[in-house]
Amino acid sequence: MASTPRHVVGVAETGGRDGTVRRRPSGEPPPLVREDRWTRWIWVLAAVLVLGAALDVLIRTTDLIETADQAVVSWFARARTPALTRLAGTVAVLTTFAAVMALRWATVIVLLWYRRFRHLVVFVATLVVTDWLVVRLLVAELPRPEVPVLVDVDAYAFPSRSVSPLAITLFAMTFVLLPRGTGRDRLRAASVAVLVLVALADLYLAADYLSGMLYAAILAPSMADVAFRWLVPEEGFPVTYRKQGTAAHLDLSGERGTAIVRAMADQLGLRVTEVKAFGLEGSAGSSPLRMTLADGSRVFGKIYSTGHDRADRWYRFGRTILYGQLEDETPLGSVRRLATYEDYALRLLADCQLRVARTYGVVELTPNQEYMLVTEFFEHATNLGDAEIDDTVIDEGLHMVRTFWDIGVAHRDIKPANLLVRDGHLQLVDVSGLEVRPSPWRQAIDLSNMMLVLALRTDPGRVYARATKVFTPDEIAEAFAAAVGMTIPTELQAKMKADGRPLLDRFRQLAPARQPISIQRWSAQRLVLTAAAVVGTLTLVVLFLDSLRAGLV
Repeated sequence: MASTPRHVVGVAETGGRDGTVRRRPSGEPPPLVREDRWTRWIWVLAAVLVLGAALDVLIRTTDLIETADQAVVSWFARARTPALTRLAGTVAVLTTFAAVMALRWATVIVLLWYRRFRHLVVFVATLVVTDWLVVRLLVAELPRPEVPVLVDVDAYAFPSRSVSPLAITLFAMTFVLLPRGTGRDRLRAASVAVLVLVALADLYLAADYLSGMLYAAILAPSMADVAFRWLVPEEGFPVTYRKQGTAAHLDLSGERGTAIVRAMADQLGLRVTEVKAFGLEGSAGSSPLRMTLADGSRVFGKIYSTGHDRADRWYRFGRTILYGQLEDETPLGSVRRLATYEDYALRLLADCQLRVARTYGVVELTPNQEYMLVTEFFEHATNLGDAEIDDTVIDEGLHMVRTFWDIGVAHRDIKPANLLVRDGHLQLVDVSGLEVRPSPWRQAIDLSNMMLVLALRTDPGRVYARATKVFTPDEIAEAFAAAVGMTIPTELQAKMKADGRPLLDRFRQLAPARQPISIQRWSAQRLVLTAAAVVGTLTLVVLFLDSLRAGLV
């Protein structure tokens, strides 16, 4: 069994603890120095937009930039040869409407195939907004070059209407096709190389001017960085090619791994010798890990970051549009509150004699951005979805829900991954979604999900018979009347489908008949969010059509 620090919960000290807790002095950096890079890129984007506006005014009022552009095009024209002309014409194909749209549609198809819809929405929105900025907001018409033009060009403008759509497409693709790391860096470098070749080809063919192409190549990465780092940060929406969906799992190696070891020693007095990811399959809203202490014992940790909090807000936004406010939920508002709330929930349930992990407390990795909850690690425990269970485990699961009802809480995420069997008894894990004084509807959902989880390892008749010793038939009927659609966790739905038995229908047959409870709830909030989503979508469509009419690509 894992050790528990004396200064946290008052039990015996073990060899994994050195007995010292160090307070970080004022001015000393935290264990993990990390910044929200999208805020930095907002300032970069703002500066780029101001630069574009200033250049636009300069182009309209003076001939300084035009003279420089004409000189550059003339220099390239003097170097023309038949072989270089053929090569430049081949490279320039990349800026055509067909080539750019082929890249965009290929990316859209990949995102649809792997069900990364948030990346898809941000990808399309970034392209449309950037195209519109180039066509309508920052546009300045330029005269034709004074040298022969070797390709058909309708008009010349600042920013470049040929390079801009290709540039934003390439840089947006780097964020949605490859995860952060070496692969993405290489694709980004390749994109820069392609843009350099395209710019050289267009200058050679007199198809565009250097100022417009250079500005488009600066604007594109700025737009892409702000959009993707802000709306779909890697911590909350990692790029993955698993069709089962994404999970917000952080990289535990490198600086973060070192920071975890340091923070555990300084803040809890625990000497960590190994940090390893653990239980990733059943966790989508945090990064779970297992830490080995100096004495060989182990503890469990869950890291919450701003990316996880942002992902949760996206989820709530989409769910409210689809279903309305299903219950009286209040967003926690910060990552620190998310971690400290789960610590509180564990202590509350432990006080009520429920089998949960003992908590060590909360460790700060980055102030206001990244925190880790440290708890007991259940040694020699088996996930309920893989365990052989008896009537004792069934009764403990049902009594657990009964206790939830009696003390006025709801777990809100009962599924196989959150239930363990250890030494023949049921253990509850992951109480991050615990809600105090929930709606009766939510309490009923806890009961139906618990019975479905137990039936996966036994049979509905056996579970129902045990349930009637704890709940009335009417309460059970209410629970399965409320078990509709998204009220059943995704993992539980997948295991029910793999099991093949009609577990839900069987429980409804055993319980008294009751009409299904609708999960649709209309409210002013839902109407406003739905209207905002519709208006936003229509705006993107209008901007896209406007860009097409202006002949951007």
